[in-house]
Order: sequence, then structure tokens, then C-alpha cells
Amino acid sequence: MSNHIRFGAYLVEKGLITMDAVISARMHQRKNNRLIGELAKEKGWLTNDDILKILIIQEETFDKFGEIAVREKYLTREQVDALLKEQKDTYVYFGEALVKIGVISDEEVMKQLKEYNRQVLQKPE
Repeated sequence: MSNHIRFGAYLVEKGLITMDAVISARMHQRKNNRLIGELAKEKGWLTNDDILKILIIQEETFDKFGEIAVREKYLTREQVDALLKEQKDTYVYFGEALVKIGVISDEEVMKQLKEYNRQVLQKPE
């Protein structure tokens, strides 16, 4: 197995899920895994223009959104830390998304994830 195959492709290859299920799970993640800019805007801490300016700086510097927001004085370090914690607390992993949309059981995801990691982490001989 290639070390670059993603978990979704691995499950499709094994015949456990379809590519439609991969797309549905990824869409579930996109809807639920919020960006810090979105979370800050929701709290009234950033405007659309603020977010756009930070993203433009990010394109040029490759720095993290939160680092730029603090450096450019759009947010405080405490605000960024709170946003990152909220983002982490609500993050939906791919396997969780598959379970949530009902295409595979939690037990099967765990079993397959262990096997996938074992194969991916195996050193080529």
C-alpha cells in the first residue's frame, strides 16, 4: 500500500464504503469544522474585511491565521487561544463523520484505522 493513500481511499479500496460516502463525510466535516475567522466573526471580534486582510497576509507569509491576527492587533492572544480551544472541542474527524452519516460503525472505523495506521507506518523494506 502506498504511504500516501488517504484513509477514505483505503476504505473504498477495501470495499467498505463508496466514494459518495467519502464525499458526504468530507462535506459533513466542512459544515462542522469551523475556521477561526468564522468563529471570531460570529463572536463579533472580526469583520469580513478583517478576515480578508488576515487571509491576504497569510497568502504572502504562510503564517498561521491566529499569529497574524495577534501581530496585526485584530485579536488578542487570549481571544485566539479561546477560538483555538473552541475549534478543537468541536472538530469532527473523518472517521467520526463516516459514523455520523451512518455508513460505517464506530467499531469498524477503529478496527480499520488501526490496520491503516499499521500499514502506513510500516517501513518499506
